[in-house]
Amino acid sequence: MPDCLALKKSNCKNCYKCIRHCPVKAIRFSGNQAHIIGNECILCGQCFVVCPQNAKEIVNETEKARVLIQSGAPVIVSLAPSFVANYEGIGINAMRKALQKLGFHDVEETAIGATIVKNEYERMLREEDRDVIITSCCHSINLLIQKHYPAALEYLADVLSPMQAHCKDIKSRYPNAKTVFIGPCVAKKDEAEHYEGFVDAVLTFEELSEWLKDEGIELEKEMDSDVCSRARFFPTTGGILKTMDQEETYGYSFLALDGVENCAAALKDIEDGKIHKCFIEMSACAGSCVGGPVMEKYHHSSVVKDYIAVSNYAGAKDFEVSDYKAIDLKKSLEFIPRHAQMPSDLEIGQILRQMGKFKPSQELNCGSCGYNTCREKAIAIYQGKAEISMCLPFLKDKAEGFSDIIVKNTPNGLIVLNDQLEVQQINDAARKIMNIRYASDILGDQVVRIMDPSTFIKVRDTGYGVRDERVYLAEYKRYVEQTVIYDRDLHLLIGILRDVTDEESERKKKENISRQTVEVADKVVDKQMRIVQEIASLLGETAAETKIALAKLKESITDE
Repeated sequence: MPDCLALKKSNCKNCYKCIRHCPVKAIRFSGNQAHIIGNECILCGQCFVVCPQNAKEIVNETEKARVLIQSGAPVIVSLAPSFVANYEGIGINAMRKALQKLGFHDVEETAIGATIVKNEYERMLREEDRDVIITSCCHSINLLIQKHYPAALEYLADVLSPMQAHCKDIKSRYPNAKTVFIGPCVAKKDEAEHYEGFVDAVLTFEELSEWLKDEGIELEKEMDSDVCSRARFFPTTGGILKTMDQEETYGYSFLALDGVENCAAALKDIEDGKIHKCFIEMSACAGSCVGGPVMEKYHHSSVVKDYIAVSNYAGAKDFEVSDYKAIDLKKSLEFIPRHAQMPSDLEIGQILRQMGKFKPSQELNCGSCGYNTCREKAIAIYQGKAEISMCLPFLKDKAEGFSDIIVKNTPNGLIVLNDQLEVQQINDAARKIMNIRYASDILGDQVVRIMDPSTFIKVRDTGYGVRDERVYLAEYKRYVEQTVIYDRDLHLLIGILRDVTDEESERKKKENISRQTVEVADKVVDKQMRIVQEIASLLGETAAETKIALAKLKESITDE
């Protein structure tokens, strides 16, 4: 991952917004986290801008600047000309006063370096026979060409950026000085780190504002300036061209492009040999630097308003610069290889099938995963940058398919109602219970058409579910155990009906058998009691007769 961008892993929520906005798809997802791919990233800062969870953060170099100041060496600020758009109503003198209170030795405008670079571009047009010249001021565009369009690298002007040229000029005038660039660009932090010896630290406008706030320093509303310069137009689209002398075109066409997509399209045409004799100003950000990713007012920015702020502060003349020819303005721009391997068509096809894409018509190319086409997504999966689960239509179909299997095959009846008690869904089991031939016969109608709605009304009004309530559906001669729950978020009532008609019939049958058994037992007992009583009666008579006979026998024996 680029050193100037950090990722707060716990904040990533897998929304895929960063990959959707990344113009070069330099983000991979693994373990439910987004990861920036360093050798593909062009540091345009779009992932930082669009992330709703603030999972991407720019490495703060404020402490690094503090250490430079504490070193005792004179620390001079190169202030990007877009500052007048970021700090409304505040000119260079007011900025100088505030930054000197922070401990900086002096503040100069990066537009001085822009003038030096502009002069070098004009020299190239006059003296060098180049076919296509692409400006090298924007580090993100430089990275775009170095990493993604290497065939166009020969057309990239091998000239220092205004930031580098200015800081080199400062150090030529102040041999012991340290330089700090302040601007609206993430990529400048990487440029300063990669090309050592020019810039010692880079701050964003936001970092500067926080530092001023911490120190209790307020910027004075003052638009005074010692000089005016058209080089202040550099941070606007076409600003480089506006500063150049185009009275003599030297056979070139002049073109200004902003936005990575527009620049990438032009680079593709250049690689294909469709563009010749053209001087092209390229900026990664829409609106150029005033639309930079770390302009403090980025989320509320107006390109027109910011352009007017820059235009009003600019002038018709150039800065007076020292003999820039004494400064070596050459810049080495090497090819930066990417490591991702390309899959074969067979491997792409296999991955597409895993995504549920078995034929071209199933490749929706909806872009919800962040990739323009399903094939691009399949390539990203092969390269370990994406996961199959990132395909939202695939997940939706899979979830719905799984849900449909459960709903269709469950033996329980399912019926879903909205707050108005209108039937939204009914499964086959429920239709069977209530003798409904087609779901369309009841969908959208009131549930009262098919069953008593009182339980549903009770659950809707109270919010408390009813579980395993046994009811008799007289119209259908069926007994069901009814569970009704209410989803407050979705405003849906869900009824689960378990057909217990057979169970109820079996229960009644058992009750009848038990009753009959009891009745038979009662009869048997009654009969036995009668028999016992009859036997007792007979035994009583026999005993009396025996007693009489024995008495008579006793008397006869006594008489003798």
